[in-house]
Amino acid sequence: MTDDCVLPKSDVQAEACPIVQVIDRVAGKWAVSILVAATKAPVRYTELERGIPGISRRMLTLTLRNLERDGLLTRTVHPTVPPKVEYSATASARELYTHLNGLLEWAERHQPDIIEARRDYDRLTAAA
Repeated sequence: MTDDCVLPKSDVQAEACPIVQVIDRVAGKWAVSILVAATKAPVRYTELERGIPGISRRMLTLTLRNLERDGLLTRTVHPTVPPKVEYSATASARELYTHLNGLLEWAERHQPDIIEARRDYDRLTAAA
């Protein structure tokens, strides 16, 4: 997240800024997938790599670092050979997860309406 919120802005920008910063960081498909996995139980890098189809090692590493930097994941290195590294959701991440579930419920409830609205819009704009 950046420090853009400290710059002078309109009332709308001031109100939206913290939300935009958080959404920018956690709304990506990789971050959501990682948070879901880590909220259920501590998870290892290789488990995430296998469990999230399409994620590259580089993107997984960057996303894990960003989530750790933001205080949403903790990284624990166990002194074994080879070292065992686990990622766990913090209390903030578990709270965020409850809100993501609320968003999921909203999306499931409104998905048919959104699909219909898109069809109507496309039909009207194609005719124009």
